[in-house]
Amino acid sequence: MFHVKEETPAALQFLDEALLEARKLKLFRERLAPQQVGSLSFCSNDYLALAGTPCVSAPSGAGASRLVAGERTEHIQLERAAADYVSLPDALVFSSGYVANVGLLSSLASSADLIVSDELNHASLIDGARLSRARIEVVRHLDVAAVERALQAPRAGRAFVVTESYFSMDADAPDLAALRSLCDAHHAALVVDEAHALGVLGPEGRGLCAKAKIEPDALVGTFGKAFGAGGAFVAGCRTLTTWLWNRARPFVFSTGLSPAVAAAAAAGVRAACVESWRRERVASGAAFFRDGLTQLGLKLSGFGHVIPWIVRDSAHALALAEGLRIRGVDVRAIRPPSVPLGTARLRFTVTAAHQTADLERAMDAIAFVSKRSSG
Repeated sequence: MFHVKEETPAALQFLDEALLEARKLKLFRERLAPQQVGSLSFCSNDYLALAGTPCVSAPSGAGASRLVAGERTEHIQLERAAADYVSLPDALVFSSGYVANVGLLSSLASSADLIVSDELNHASLIDGARLSRARIEVVRHLDVAAVERALQAPRAGRAFVVTESYFSMDADAPDLAALRSLCDAHHAALVVDEAHALGVLGPEGRGLCAKAKIEPDALVGTFGKAFGAGGAFVAGCRTLTTWLWNRARPFVFSTGLSPAVAAAAAAGVRAACVESWRRERVASGAAFFRDGLTQLGLKLSGFGHVIPWIVRDSAHALALAEGLRIRGVDVRAIRPPSVPLGTARLRFTVTAAHQTADLERAMDAIAFVSKRSSG
């Protein structure tokens, strides 16, 4: 029997040292066991509780890049459903939200251009901007005046303003109407990632751009959260999607999204359209849970279905999460680099799967661990 060496090769031993340092700083991430039977999850992005839906019948794989031999009917149907859902002319499906953002920004901007990016934008937006080689102006979170100053500065090329519509670690939102007006005034393109808003927020769950009654130049959405499947999309004009088909390297050089996943995602979009009770349950449950936690004296921020409890210290966040796990409530400690230093938190998410009794049980557990940690 072949013996597998467990020792770290000499050339990679620097990784052991870095991981040891992460452990000392309470920033190490353990591989987690599957969720325990009977525990309550408050860390899932399955907002509409659609991820447990039985898979629809479709081929398991695309077999190739869609530019070669991987184009499938399921892709085309999903793109039409996504574009219609966000009321934009066209959409292109990617294998994940990360890949969509990296592919979009790295192919849109070039070294002569300017990208104005909110300081709390998702890692995928940050990485896509960096890969574009554009000049990046990072602005203070939700600071419209800072965006305006960045756009007013002299520039050689084009400009792109990049933001999330609903920041999933802080549960807050930018003034999208003001950003749209600024982009129009300064001939800039507006790129909005609606990953955590679609399906839940805005009219009929169609996002916060729809609520603000604005049309971004590029809208990114994901099927792996509220729609309960996998993959993501970029929506906009036909010229944009044609450009991405030709130039977005993560799309061009990847096997097409699994047709089975695409079919499941389309089913999720349809469910979001017709099963409004899911969205209503999320809204009422989130309001009930927020109110209950506020009455416990927790300092919360933002609005909606994501509820961050910022405790600042990573070790404290880990201890609280472990205390809740012992009491059957599954929530994760969110620590740097996912959030800025000194802002470690527990990030609760309320989904359509949560009953009132589940929320009350979680509040009882939170009351116990918060009292014990402060006592």
